[in-house]
Amino acid sequence: MVSTALAESSLTVPGVHLVVDAGLSREVRRDRGRDMSGLVTVSASRAAAEQRAGRAARQGPGAAVRVFAESDLAGMPAQSPPQISSSDLTDAALWLACWGTPRGEGLALLTPPPAAEIRAAEQTLHALGLVDGEGRPTASGTRVARLPIGVREARALLDGARSLPGDQAARTAAEIVAAVSDDHRPSGADLPRLLQDLRAGRAPGADRWRRERDRLTRIARDTGTSSAPTITASTPAEQAGAVLALARPERIAHRTGEGSRSYLLASGTRAALPEGSGLLGAAWIAVWEVQRAPGRAADGTGAVIRAAAPLSEEDALRIGAGLLVEERTALLEEGSVRARQRRALGAIELASTPVATTARDTVPAVLAHVRTRGLAALPMNDSARDLRARLALVHRELGAPWPAMDEATLLEGVGTWLAPQLSGRTTRLDRIDVAGGLRLLLPWPEAAALEELVPQRLAVPSGSTAHIDYPEPDAEDGRPVVAVKLQELFGLAETPRLVRGRVPVLFHLLSPARRPLAITDDLRSFWDGPYREVRKEMRGRYPRHPWPEDPWTAPATSRTTRRPLRS
Repeated sequence: MVSTALAESSLTVPGVHLVVDAGLSREVRRDRGRDMSGLVTVSASRAAAEQRAGRAARQGPGAAVRVFAESDLAGMPAQSPPQISSSDLTDAALWLACWGTPRGEGLALLTPPPAAEIRAAEQTLHALGLVDGEGRPTASGTRVARLPIGVREARALLDGARSLPGDQAARTAAEIVAAVSDDHRPSGADLPRLLQDLRAGRAPGADRWRRERDRLTRIARDTGTSSAPTITASTPAEQAGAVLALARPERIAHRTGEGSRSYLLASGTRAALPEGSGLLGAAWIAVWEVQRAPGRAADGTGAVIRAAAPLSEEDALRIGAGLLVEERTALLEEGSVRARQRRALGAIELASTPVATTARDTVPAVLAHVRTRGLAALPMNDSARDLRARLALVHRELGAPWPAMDEATLLEGVGTWLAPQLSGRTTRLDRIDVAGGLRLLLPWPEAAALEELVPQRLAVPSGSTAHIDYPEPDAEDGRPVVAVKLQELFGLAETPRLVRGRVPVLFHLLSPARRPLAITDDLRSFWDGPYREVRKEMRGRYPRHPWPEDPWTAPATSRTTRRPLRS
């Protein structure tokens, strides 16, 4: 027996006395950004390896052959990740809400649901009208939670039975839901064709499908009324699409181009129909299942549609009404602002019309331009660069409330600090006061200590001051640098430290010609050691500058040594 997940179950397979274990596991991984899951091959856990080996001796002596080194076993994770970390939690979120514990808060769970996943599930339930803004179940949510069927399937069944045309609406909705809730695989992702084969008894599992259809029909007829959008589809294929859209409005999809098999889903995901699919040519479809996939199969989108049905545009807009947006967009192009009025169904653009620009379009256009092009689009003069670098060092060492200065964080909050520097119809980026915008991020009253924590200049023993060059914001362990002539530091033993003594200054000690002689953050050690070699080499080259044998007692100076007066 080659070990699979079956070898880790409680099922006993008779006659197995040998297990071959490759040390690998096929596990579900969820793509949160695109709301889809897929199987990936990963290293098995040590617990899984032990469980697999035990299968060989279930009924007597046996052997387990591990096709990996003992050192590989030590590197395996102790346990496989809990399923809650990679599952769609929509059903679980509704049950938790009905138990009076929205999001599972207050429950002593072995593994709490991931915060991002449970929030996304609650948002889905809210969009389906099953929970309110506080996460508590609505009357529809309570009714759906009692049904022996998944949340999305229940919504499609109940609303489909109320909104499909004809006397057999409940039966039609039940047929569609029965087909997608069981382990039926539509060829070419063509759900309408699968339904035809199931009705005719040609598809595998047709008898099981009929029993489920009849059960769901009774549920749909026995359950109370629901408010659902009216479906206008006249063909069985488009009725199937409408029912799927009721369950997953965010997966209403539109073809990306004439003759293309790629579609853009309202959620923003792109996915492709399989080559040769009977759905090719449909402008609108409702997608039930989509999986990650590489290469040609996905037509470059990274995902393949596994189950879908055609959808009329009218039903797409009616069922997806909650995703419709009307917005005005403005872009900065070649120094001019261009505005458009846009209508979209989620990420699917329905119409975009040029409109006359106004002064109100300037700020959104400039902000959008900066978000797209990055901080490089802004006039980062010396003042802005210096302030950003200083704040970045304070944040690195002290954290909040000092603001982060990395590019991603600044672009995310660009409306907070940059927008106040924009006004009227001005589109000249070179006139923007970036430093003034960054100062708006300073925390108060902590900002009063900025000069003390990270001064712009450092006083040196010669009586002058030297500019402090702070590290780039993305330098994880960068150091502030002071480049100064060596003679200006005579007698300075302790290296100055910034940010409450956390960060020592790195000195670049310069010759009279301002060329580097040494780099150090330990002046005491430099004067006691390397200075002698520097003095030996430099005193003949620069005789008009002091090179004392004892740098501890020599006066620090930025001047040359005066020549003696001739008599």
